[in-house]
Amino acid sequence: MRPQLFIIFLIAIIGFSSCERLFIKEEPQPANAAIFDHLWETVDEKYSFFTDKNIDWDSARTVFRPKAINARNSIELFNVLADMLFILKDGHVNISAGIDLSRNWEWYLEYPTNFNFDLIERNYLVPSEDYQISGPFHNTIIDSVGYMYYESFSANVSTSLMDYLVQKFNINEPKGSFQINSLEGPVAGLIIDIRNNGGGSISNAFTITNRFADEKTKVADWFYKNGPEHDDFTQAEEKFIEFEGNELNKFYQPIVVLINRGSYSSANFFASMMSFLPNVTLMGDQTGGGGGLPINNELPNGWRFRFSSTKTLDANGNNIEFGVVPDIIVNLDSTDLANGKDTMIEEAIKFIKNR
Repeated sequence: MRPQLFIIFLIAIIGFSSCERLFIKEEPQPANAAIFDHLWETVDEKYSFFTDKNIDWDSARTVFRPKAINARNSIELFNVLADMLFILKDGHVNISAGIDLSRNWEWYLEYPTNFNFDLIERNYLVPSEDYQISGPFHNTIIDSVGYMYYESFSANVSTSLMDYLVQKFNINEPKGSFQINSLEGPVAGLIIDIRNNGGGSISNAFTITNRFADEKTKVADWFYKNGPEHDDFTQAEEKFIEFEGNELNKFYQPIVVLINRGSYSSANFFASMMSFLPNVTLMGDQTGGGGGLPINNELPNGWRFRFSSTKTLDANGNNIEFGVVPDIIVNLDSTDLANGKDTMIEEAIKFIKNR
């Protein structure tokens, strides 16, 4: 009888498990169509550059929605969504799924790099007695010209740090607690190098620019997307720069800002703002652009995506999404590179000393 009782007991357990499944509702995975529609509709209502870039977003839905619905797995679905976002031609647009991160890199990959930090470090920074790493700034004196390299606007900058750096380049004797003994006199000018600076905090861009500003100056208009139509924006929000720092030590000498295609987002905006100062010259290659502040959103399956939701026009009405053009175009020369020289730094020094 024992084997028979065991079989009956086993059948009862299996039956109970089957009944239990009837009462426990399993959460279904979001359908591909729902995921696609959420992405397309959110971007359709909130992305800021459809009109400026002449993008047919309705056509993108027609092309990519069937592909998304027919995707057989997460990788295929991710690739379809990434391909659709790619047509926005925007470095601020990406989708993150854990398995991969999409992004459009064309804003700099299709252009000369025009930057080699290893060369700068070996031939301009380390050999100098004046070389310091002050907060996020690599700084020194090169042939009586101040030089500052700022790698990322994500690195915090304070007004007091900017005061210190300006004092280093602006005076010939120690002041207060600063011990600056290596200079024989004020520098002829200053180079601010933001090549390959991919952006970060816009507040850091204002902190640096305000330290070199004089009178209050309008530099831009910001517009925020505020409706479902592609041309629905708020009224312009005016942006100004105005001096902040030690009034006794303003910097009036020439300033050259070195830029390249790797200067993006906040670096792009910084270059634009600095261009409105009378003693500033932009030199190098056109910046990579990135004139919209990005926002984040989440898809029904948990993937995250980001896109631009504002637009910025400089004080002259130029849309900086497409980059800032330098006053003087300079590219790195291969012969100079072979000889350990950075063409842009050398040209900036000549320009400042000739001024």
